[in-house]
Amino acid sequence: MSITPRFQCSQTAESIIISVYCPSVRASDVEINVDDTLFSLHINPYFLRLNFSHPVIEDDASSAKYDPGSGYLTVTLTKQVKGEEFKDLDLLAKLLAPRPTLPQKVPSEEPIKLSTRGQYGFLDMHFNYFVNVSYTENEINELGVDAETCTISERRLKRLKHEDEKFDEEYYMGDFADDENIQALIHWEHPHAIDSEPFQYTEKENMTMLNLPQREYLATPAQTHSLYLTLIAFLFSYVYQSRMDQHDPTPESAWTICSLIPAFSALDPPPYDQPPPSFNPSQYTPQEILSTLVASYRRSLAFPLYRSFALAEKCRIDVASLLSKGKRTVFRCLLEMKSILDHHEVYYIYSKIWVDDFCVWLQAYANDDVLTQLDALVKDVVVPKSAIGWDLEELETLVLSESNERVPDSDDESEEGS
Repeated sequence: MSITPRFQCSQTAESIIISVYCPSVRASDVEINVDDTLFSLHINPYFLRLNFSHPVIEDDASSAKYDPGSGYLTVTLTKQVKGEEFKDLDLLAKLLAPRPTLPQKVPSEEPIKLSTRGQYGFLDMHFNYFVNVSYTENEINELGVDAETCTISERRLKRLKHEDEKFDEEYYMGDFADDENIQALIHWEHPHAIDSEPFQYTEKENMTMLNLPQREYLATPAQTHSLYLTLIAFLFSYVYQSRMDQHDPTPESAWTICSLIPAFSALDPPPYDQPPPSFNPSQYTPQEILSTLVASYRRSLAFPLYRSFALAEKCRIDVASLLSKGKRTVFRCLLEMKSILDHHEVYYIYSKIWVDDFCVWLQAYANDDVLTQLDALVKDVVVPKSAIGWDLEELETLVLSESNERVPDSDDESEEGS
């Protein structure tokens, strides 16, 4: 089996330089092929195939030099158009993604399914991950043994029912009345949101990119629309977990992440509203942003240790801030989420069915202009407490009235004591 080697790419006005770490090999065994935008390198046991944004050629200025001391092979290729800028050379997952096949035909309608087996996860590509769920300690799976057969509508009904059952009025009122710890979480600042340094991926992040799936994703416009909305739910869970552990993951972090994402716990990603008759997949409406956030808010008020509407609001602002940073920062957040899940003996499956593919899609296919559009919508949307469905305002009013009633009593007692 071939190994994808560590590599990095840089450029000059005329050339692309590919530096590949392949120790203990013979330079005479190197096989290099260049075909338009595609570069491939084979030197047993390593194989590397990169797809650049513009064509490259081999000419007299091209070269391949191997340094046995460092173990690095440096390949220099000539740009077909001198002076052309090759963007995203730091996005290794994008470079590793297969070159799109032509023509790219995606189904305009869902094919008729004769099987009762359900599909779920990224682009509904996955199945059979929950066949033996009764033998695992998956505490966040809300579908139980029916996970493989539930329809989308059944998943949603089960999720909403479970959320309603788990919401605890006394718990919510207690956190509203005694919110000292919650206020500390709210005032914490996420390092990725305030970081102003030039962006650069770490060696660890680059190594993770090399191990991501190398697939081509033929998503319909509607599926792409859904993926961007799902990204909002992912980021909400990520920032909530980050505030809980102050960006220092604990053994509970994987559970927190999974319990807050409907696409994990109930295999139920957005959109949660029926598209309007004039549906435009490239545009997002305040209503569908609201419904996506309401699902995240509900879960944050029903499951984790701290259940606060104010904390959920702060997480919404965090999501907007991260979206405004662009896909490089968002990708870093997903890599951190992936690392947490990968190290859990049960919840790693959510990396397999969602996060791994999502990371590749984000680098290779996502558009920063869309993230900017989502940033503005998430930042400006108003999430009314009445939309959550649990009489939050009435519960808060009850807490405040009880608090006001206790204040005169303490004053009376002090007067009697004097």
